[in-house]
Amino acid sequence: MRLTDDHRSFAATVRSVVDTQINPYVDQWESEGIFPAHDLFPQLGKYGLLGIEYDPEDGGEGADHSYTMVACEELGRIAAGGVSMAINVQANMATPSLAKYGSKELRQKYLKPAIAGEMVAAIGVTEPDTGSDVSALRTRATRDGDDWVITGRKLYITNGVQADWVCLLVRTSDEGGYRGMSQIVVPTSSEGFSVARKLDKLGNRSSDTAELVLDEVRVPVANTIGTIGRGFQQQMEQFVIERMSAAYSIVGQIDVALEKTREYLKQRTTFGKPLASHQYIAFRLTELAARNDLLRHHNQAVCEALMAGEDITRMASIAKWEAGRLVREVADMCLQFHGGIGYMEETWTARMFRDARLASIGGGADEVMLQVIARIDGYPLG
Repeated sequence: MRLTDDHRSFAATVRSVVDTQINPYVDQWESEGIFPAHDLFPQLGKYGLLGIEYDPEDGGEGADHSYTMVACEELGRIAAGGVSMAINVQANMATPSLAKYGSKELRQKYLKPAIAGEMVAAIGVTEPDTGSDVSALRTRATRDGDDWVITGRKLYITNGVQADWVCLLVRTSDEGGYRGMSQIVVPTSSEGFSVARKLDKLGNRSSDTAELVLDEVRVPVANTIGTIGRGFQQQMEQFVIERMSAAYSIVGQIDVALEKTREYLKQRTTFGKPLASHQYIAFRLTELAARNDLLRHHNQAVCEALMAGEDITRMASIAKWEAGRLVREVADMCLQFHGGIGYMEETWTARMFRDARLASIGGGADEVMLQVIARIDGYPLG
């Protein structure tokens, strides 16, 4: 895939936003354990970064998916993984179903403000007892006239503390397994909705992650996204975009890590010569850079396939799996080659080491990605 001058100009704009409006503040946000989404997101909205592919009628830019790929790579250069993840939730995880399947009224009320950054969005799927097994979801919405009455709990919800609304996946019928689920927009101001706790995580500390409680929360049936009973299928489509946004971002994250490490190794001298001149170190980092190039080109192939209307489930699962494993290895090697200083909290390597670990868990664990790929390849898994 060849990027155009328009792509490169857009990338430069996103990088400028990252360098001037985000990176100078990430140390403070990490220390505070949260970033000010209601302050940052309107700034991103001004640059069109929260609705790149969405209809201009809804406030989006109407661009193709290649611009999402470019933006995510640049957002991966944010010096705290939690902030880039939170932005991806807003732009590529909580809103795709609403943009594609939501009614005009629902899009105007919730999508348009999210694209502008005036409302913070979250995606509510995972529950305390279900993890990656979406078919075991228990949160239930019971119809009462023109309203849904929702009761249940959601766990590990990114943006959950600050969210103004949640794209919630719930059971709306007694059909078991993957059937009878629906996606519903739930305003967090609704009576009976509460944040049970803000979770204390190993990494991604500037991203607020919450456990949510819904105690007979009443919302209009009109808040249903798309067709009642098709929520699982819609969410699976949304997951594909989520996984690719993560894979795109990781390419940018790895680029920065290898650049910083290479410069450090040129300056750090041991046994009378720069560390960068030691063949093992140079070869090891070169190998990781080469693998990142392979991931980048795979991502571009997925992007082209998506724009051509092809089913990218298998390709996206491969991208998510490889990206998670690669960024963990890069984080480990960068810390290792920094030596003792790399283990100190004052060095960026410590934060990256902590943040990178989530890449193989969130948005579909490595094992889930392999299960998806294996089933598509025809293995008779139980």
